[in-house]
Amino acid sequence: MEAIESLDKECSALGGLYQQVINDMKAGVPQYEDFVNKAYKLHTHLKGTLMVLSSFLDSFQKIADAATNTKGATRDIGACLTRIVIRHKSMESKLKALCGALLDCMVLPLQDKLEDWNLTS
Repeated sequence: MEAIESLDKECSALGGLYQQVINDMKAGVPQYEDFVNKAYKLHTHLKGTLMVLSSFLDSFQKIADAATNTKGATRDIGACLTRIVIRHKSMESKLKALCGALLDCMVLPLQDKLEDWNLTS
């Protein structure tokens, strides 16, 4: 008889713990939704920044190429400008990787989880 009462108490405690976890998840869902929305907005702005940065670097590269194709000291300036463009293109590729990881590894998985959490609410 004591074993049954003990088992009932443990089941009751486990049920209470489960209900507390569910309530905590329900309370946190709006915060996660806000976080996902802000992360998606950041992704969108980074993507726009990447487009503008790419066109800027293309224009900069044209200037560097024009300077490189001249004679005299301007050719050295063109070579320096080309090195600057190459370094900035490296930064652009790292920013692209960050932007992709932000969407693929954080926003989309969290959105899927939020849909699951909203279904259990």
